[in-house]
Amino acid sequence: MILAIDMGNTNIVVGCIDSEQTYFIERFTTSHSKTGTEYAINLKSILEIHQISPSQIEGAILSSVVPPLNAAVSSAIKKILGYHPILVGAGIKTGMNIIMDNPKTVGSDMIVDAVAAIHDYPLPIIIIDMGTATTMSVVDHSGNYIGGVILPGLRVSLDSLSSKTAQLPSISLDIPKNIIGKNTIDCMLNGIMYGNAGMIDGIIDRMESELGQATTVVATGGLSRFVVPLCRHKIIYDETLLLKGLLIIYEKNKEKNPAG
Repeated sequence: MILAIDMGNTNIVVGCIDSEQTYFIERFTTSHSKTGTEYAINLKSILEIHQISPSQIEGAILSSVVPPLNAAVSSAIKKILGYHPILVGAGIKTGMNIIMDNPKTVGSDMIVDAVAAIHDYPLPIIIIDMGTATTMSVVDHSGNYIGGVILPGLRVSLDSLSSKTAQLPSISLDIPKNIIGKNTIDCMLNGIMYGNAGMIDGIIDRMESELGQATTVVATGGLSRFVVPLCRHKIIYDETLLLKGLLIIYEKNKEKNPAG
């Protein structure tokens, strides 16, 4: 098995995975103030909770959209495993052609999601990843990554609404029971959840129109499970998509890992 880590702006997703199964998937908070040792304590605790010894892990891979923290998290992994992880970035083999104005600027999480989706689902594909930002990536019928859109995430939108208005409270996210809210909290929840579902449905329609064909639609990310049931399109929810993509990329590049 390998240790697969994706560092986002809000959370760090960590899991152990091999070709047979995903052993666990966990999240903890991304913090710019933590040291490598503090991140090592987080990772060590998670492995202990799931009764996994470092000796059982053959390698590690890290994707990140927070470059200032790469060194701290890479150091944390070395403290636990004895070697640095493979870092998803320029020069990494993905097996996928990226047709963008500047391929190097595409978020590593978007690339990793797309690699996994190509492996597991019929082409063409729209991949939705709902985290701090909501991203929608498109892979064409030939397996090329051809672009997408980036939207404010649910929590970003909700926090902005609460912070910019004097009388609207902070609320938790859940699946609404009805579209017509009977109190302020329900009205806010319905607006955020159904608003995002409608936005996603509308963008899928426009993407499929531009492609000229129907697509497979796959969603991942911690917040997707709340929104997918509200969408009109058939959307496959795959919680482990990113970990599977990291495993595929690790296998293509493991000669770069000291443990590989």
